[in-house]
Amino acid sequence: MGTFVPNTKAQQQEMLKEIGFEKLDDLFAHIPDDVKLKGDLNLPDGMSEMEVSREMKIIADENIVYDTIFRGAGAYKHYIPAIVGNVISNETLQTAYTPYQAEISQGVLQSIFEYQTMICDLTGMDVSNASVYDGGTAAAEAVAMCRERKQNKALVSGAIQPSVMKVIETYCFGNGMELEVIAVKDGKTDLDDLKAKMADDVACVYIQHPNYFGNLEDAAEIGEIAHSAKKCKYIMGVNPITLGVLKTPREYGADFAVGEGQPLGLPIAFGGPYIGFMASIDSMKRKLPGRIVGQTTDHNGKIGYVLTLQAREQHIRREKASSNICSNQALCALAVGVYLSAMGNEGIKNVATQCYSKAHYMAKRFEEIGFQVENKDFFHEFVTTSDTDIHVILKALSEAGILGGLPLDSHRILWCCTEMNSKADIDRVIDILKEV
Repeated sequence: MGTFVPNTKAQQQEMLKEIGFEKLDDLFAHIPDDVKLKGDLNLPDGMSEMEVSREMKIIADENIVYDTIFRGAGAYKHYIPAIVGNVISNETLQTAYTPYQAEISQGVLQSIFEYQTMICDLTGMDVSNASVYDGGTAAAEAVAMCRERKQNKALVSGAIQPSVMKVIETYCFGNGMELEVIAVKDGKTDLDDLKAKMADDVACVYIQHPNYFGNLEDAAEIGEIAHSAKKCKYIMGVNPITLGVLKTPREYGADFAVGEGQPLGLPIAFGGPYIGFMASIDSMKRKLPGRIVGQTTDHNGKIGYVLTLQAREQHIRREKASSNICSNQALCALAVGVYLSAMGNEGIKNVATQCYSKAHYMAKRFEEIGFQVENKDFFHEFVTTSDTDIHVILKALSEAGILGGLPLDSHRILWCCTEMNSKADIDRVIDILKEV
């Protein structure tokens, strides 16, 4: 932060004198001497700016940076308009502190309000919150929200992203919910197994659409099956970019739409920070974790923004809390808001169309050289099978500066295309693999 200036020794001494102490050690006299640190910390000597810059470059040079990426599985390389970085680099916006004092937080509150509005537009839902840590947390929080006294079981598709499944498992273990995994058949959620598992104690059904293997689920039918049980809620985890061309979760009958917001203006960045988004139908809004910003007017009739709803874990004993969300994620939400504003409806639709068409072109090229494409109905990720060992395939691509798909086993690879992959990039992959 450019405006941060530490206080001087003289200022420290003046502050000590003001509170009745002569030296810094007197301030900590009540702490037992045997637990105090003796001597200096085991840290290297300070360096000049030039030395730090040189050292950081040496460390950075150890990274492998691929010019071309064909891997997704939850983290996607999309083009980020320059305005996103320009806006969020403003240091007055770089805070994780919750905007409790509305009178001095209007800018941050407005950015959250705009973000929530855009997420509702994108998903078709009535209300959205802010400050969810990542997609896995959003999914797990939505599952926890559905729990009722007589409904304590969550049915989760086995075709969701493995890391998201682990977060849901952890949440269910912590709050005592029963988790049952729905079987996978031909790369999709097994509807017969789902029907067999439905019962009066099922609180929710969670699927991912498209799922981890890239397949589009039978989302409408799954929603009907979920709602066949009294009070059972239907949760859809979605890639927000797909909503440029696919139906919204609301159109599929979902009660909740959750997912990872990283594709909306956040770089891959070695795994974060990311942002989970959550949106729901109106009747579930009071169970949403985090915070909901609302628009109002002041006594002069001017538009103002306030924290309309806040999660109770911030104000009541933690054993009463229903969620685990606390720190504010407004900077990532701002990035998403700026991205969506810059792209607009047509921009998102264009990105989604390019992702879809390029992935289908690449799948067709794979089949031309003898690879088997497992997917029949997919968006921008698909699985290939071949007799060639995947390590040989991925090594050949890596040597050419290309990050290939994600290995699923010894002969299956999960590939991904976004608007960042050109036709020439795809053809180059095929040419390399012809040699392999």
